[in-house]
Amino acid sequence: MRPADPGACLRAARHRDRVQPVAGLPCRQRAGDNAAMEFPNSPRMFWRDQSLSAVAAGLVTVLVGFASSVAIVFQAAQAMGATEAQTASWMWALGIGMGATCIGLSLRWRMPVVTAWSTPGAAVLVTSAAGVPMAEAVAGFLLAGVLITAVGFSGVFERLLGRIPLSLAAAMLAGVLLRFCIDAFAAIQVQPLLVLAMLGTWLAARRLWPRYAILLTLLAGIAVALGTAQLDPAQLRLELARPEWVTPRPSVAAVLGVALPLFVVTMASQNVPGVAVIRASGYPVPVSAAVGWTGLATVLLAPFGAFALNLAAITAAICMGPEAHPDAARRYVAAVWAGIFYLLAGLFGATVAALLAALPHALVLAIAGIALIGTLGNSLATALGEEQQREAALVTFLVTASGLALLGIGAAFWGLVAGVIVRVALRRR
Repeated sequence: MRPADPGACLRAARHRDRVQPVAGLPCRQRAGDNAAMEFPNSPRMFWRDQSLSAVAAGLVTVLVGFASSVAIVFQAAQAMGATEAQTASWMWALGIGMGATCIGLSLRWRMPVVTAWSTPGAAVLVTSAAGVPMAEAVAGFLLAGVLITAVGFSGVFERLLGRIPLSLAAAMLAGVLLRFCIDAFAAIQVQPLLVLAMLGTWLAARRLWPRYAILLTLLAGIAVALGTAQLDPAQLRLELARPEWVTPRPSVAAVLGVALPLFVVTMASQNVPGVAVIRASGYPVPVSAAVGWTGLATVLLAPFGAFALNLAAITAAICMGPEAHPDAARRYVAAVWAGIFYLLAGLFGATVAALLAALPHALVLAIAGIALIGTLGNSLATALGEEQQREAALVTFLVTASGLALLGIGAAFWGLVAGVIVRVALRRR
């Protein structure tokens, strides 16, 4: 018997309210309902679900994803002695990998699936892989991708995460998002005119045109940046990135200095929060398959510089929040557009890097925080909704928001660990 489409419950709410969306459970339809349902992967459904708010959410996703950590990727490439052409190839491979997985997985399951490069992994490469020849480093990328693929498709990773309560996952997500939302308001001290104009635009748009609030806010920020001579488009030049193949050369340094640290940090600091974001948002995404496909994409693109791809957390929250679309069943379109913009960013890697470097830092901080306000509120409401789990959720939230990092693993992982410990210690018999 063919298994139920995991996205059917979310989509079915659109068809005359005949079926209520229940995340994580198979969808039950009454007799005769199939006549009202369209084929899940029909192009007509995709184009009908389009909206400007989804396009804006996809654009903001890529903007935040690149601007927040592209400097670390460049630093990692330089630490391994990458040439300018190889660095551009890294951006090409990462953009193509993220774009293909975002588009393919989101269309396959009709749910927003956003992927990203491993920012903690890039940070680890700056130190642990410094001095490792590029050919050996690429062998480490390949091995890390193989490990991610095996852990994903085998279901081991999902079985371990299945024991994490929803309240703790939501608390961890809130802790991750808190810093971004605070930074949006703290940026007023640096660029008061720019940030206040963006906040004013967002507030007015939320009242009058809520679906286009983020798009209008972004346009307002760009307009102010142009008007105050903080952005000069004349300095940008359109240039295609070219992939450059590096033949892998296995070595002990590739295994111990690149592959194993990259695998551990990517799974703990990236995929764990990524799955928590998906679950906190209520989407029954097949986690095992999603992680497996990111690992496979890493394997295919590693010789060109894709060091590690994984499920996104922060940027995924942008596409899964109400700002992307009021209808949760149509937010997958935002992830598809994010994939399209990632593909363009990969093809024009050098140009995109120059553009992001030209944008005022306060603009990036403001648009990221504003786009995540709604998701932060929903996460806090979910985390604190059950009184018996409230203390454990608060500990998870506080540890995650603290920015604690131990053994090279970020605060999101340790927040979940702390929350689970408190929940077990306070559990009633």
